[in-house]
Amino acid sequence: MEEKIWLAHKAGDGRQQTVREHLENTARLAARFASSFGGEGQAELAALSHDLGKYSREFQRRLAGSPQKVDHSTAGAFECFSRHQPLAAFAVAGHHGGLPDGGGRGDGEEAGTLMARLRRAKAGKLPDCGAWKEEIRLPDPPVPDFAREQGAGMFYTRMLYSCLVDADYQDTESFMDPDALPRGGSEEIEALEAKLEKYTRDWFPPKGNLNRLRCQALDACHRVGRTQSPGLFTLTLPTGGGKTVASLAFALAQARAWGLKRVIYVIPYTSVIEQTARVFREILGSGAVLEHHSGVLYDLEGEADPEQMRLARATETWDAPVVVTTAVQFFESLYSNRPSQCRKLHNIASSAVIFDEAQTLPVPSLRPCVWAIAQLVAHYRVSAVLCTATQPALGPLLEEFLPGHPARELCPEGLFRAPEFQRVRFCRAGALSREELAARLARLPQVLCIVNSRRAARQTYESLREADPRGEGLFHLSTLLYPAHRQALLAEIRERLQKGLTCRVISTSLIEAGVDLDFPAIFREEAGLDSILQAAGRCNREGRRPTEESLVTLFRGQEPTLPLLAMPIAAGQAVMAKYEDFTSPQAVQAYFRELLSLKGQEALDQAGILPRMQRELFPFAETARKFHMIDSTARTVYIPQAEGEELAERLRAGERSRELFRRLGRYGVSVYQNHFDVLERAGALELLEDQSALLRDLSLYSPETGLALEAESGQALFL
Repeated sequence: MEEKIWLAHKAGDGRQQTVREHLENTARLAARFASSFGGEGQAELAALSHDLGKYSREFQRRLAGSPQKVDHSTAGAFECFSRHQPLAAFAVAGHHGGLPDGGGRGDGEEAGTLMARLRRAKAGKLPDCGAWKEEIRLPDPPVPDFAREQGAGMFYTRMLYSCLVDADYQDTESFMDPDALPRGGSEEIEALEAKLEKYTRDWFPPKGNLNRLRCQALDACHRVGRTQSPGLFTLTLPTGGGKTVASLAFALAQARAWGLKRVIYVIPYTSVIEQTARVFREILGSGAVLEHHSGVLYDLEGEADPEQMRLARATETWDAPVVVTTAVQFFESLYSNRPSQCRKLHNIASSAVIFDEAQTLPVPSLRPCVWAIAQLVAHYRVSAVLCTATQPALGPLLEEFLPGHPARELCPEGLFRAPEFQRVRFCRAGALSREELAARLARLPQVLCIVNSRRAARQTYESLREADPRGEGLFHLSTLLYPAHRQALLAEIRERLQKGLTCRVISTSLIEAGVDLDFPAIFREEAGLDSILQAAGRCNREGRRPTEESLVTLFRGQEPTLPLLAMPIAAGQAVMAKYEDFTSPQAVQAYFRELLSLKGQEALDQAGILPRMQRELFPFAETARKFHMIDSTARTVYIPQAEGEELAERLRAGERSRELFRRLGRYGVSVYQNHFDVLERAGALELLEDQSALLRDLSLYSPETGLALEAESGQALFL
């Protein structure tokens, strides 16, 4: 009798790959990926099991062209579960459609949970795939002790799942396209560290006191990276202290000394990411730095060079030595259940991860974020650094989730309070009307004014323009401007500041965290203490002016306090009343303790992510639906200007692709639903079939203030 050949894939040129070849190749890859966190055996089991359902005549007919759909993943999940390997079972069950919820014994077959699918398998309702036993031998690896606890088990399962789906994708891709570029291919960590040393060589001996302190911080970070084992660290450096380069020095030294694979920078805002990635590319070369967020796209059209192609592929897996990404991308991937988002997770293990501007982690998801950091440090050889000029009071949460692992500070003791870093003085102006504020700003040739809402930014800008009709060097910044527009304005602002030209900027808080601007004077509307200190970091940033002449003026605007800011303002006022020097580390710590106390424990996990993980049976899909770091109710309006006009035409023509929407993101303005509704009722929007929205009435987009807050009807819009 002729031996049956069981096929996994067929290529267009007639080549065939057997199921056995595919499973064994995938198992080798998955085990290698999982070696960084000791999950080799479990990853091998999941990989060998994931396509057992292809050993069925029904799947072979499907491969030959039959239209009948075949469930080929449940069989392997059932086999793993029968062997008391539930974590591998989840990974196998979700390797195409996403990790399912565990469900319960009462789930009907249509529920889609793992329990429902296993019940179908037990009832004999899957195609017969018993032929796998003639070719495949499944291992029986132990489950790590730490993964036996429900929450940690879910986290570990996502890591296994990441190893499986990435290995599955890579082996399939290698078979279907033998000429595809290999993964990796960038320089080794040692070479990158040498480039950083070359870049900073001229800094020594330092010229001036401020540079002396920056060099001290750089040396300390490099020394700790070499000598202290991976774990939890903090880097508390004042604005202007050189924390970007110092933290990179720590991360590369840590990676080289302790065999870590890569450096990952997690940054809150796109504008800061682009700035940081630009610095890293200047130091390390463009091929070493992967910038991954919605505002960047590696152009694969036309004659794309191998470096562009490699970086484009690396966005799927983070297979690059230095990755710069958003906090949203990082944490939402860690709580996702989808293959496309989870595929890169195993490459976070054995990495140095820098959480820049850690104080901006959103309070409604603070507990899940800190819990995830704790899991990475405790079980996945991650060296995590909370890097900020205003270290938040995360101590109680870290002690709760990571007992026995106190954070180690990288900054030399006393450096934070060095006189050279005290570059500004504060004063309070009390309540100011819009006209009074505009008059004060008009008297200063270079000044930054930060207010609490987009409406206040626009109105203050208009008042200042009335006070100085020439409007020379007057700028408005808010999220009502699309990103490409904001970036162009920031470049112009930076140039005017450097040349000493008139430059008055009215902005929302988007300018506070990490944007590299240096003003001689700042006005900051009453806000939380962290926002006030971040705003102060844009004043006399390089220490070139006398402290007494570098003034940060705090004022109370005439708009009612936004509900979102009521607690931060109250906490800030309480601390400023108690501490004469409210910039001290003790005052900052007291502020965050007060703020978290006002909000309460439930407010730190608004979606109830951590309790749900303990209460329900592995709710992967439900957790992914609930965990969002930003308001998912916002709608995007695309502005068809500049390159956005050509991109909008492609959208109108029916094109839908990840590449197109990434490019369009640079021309998109996020608005709340009520803002969107008013624009729609006024006929200002063009809605396409997929509910994408283009601004039809371009008179509603000002080159100065961006998207209007009211439509032609005069109906005002909420913020």
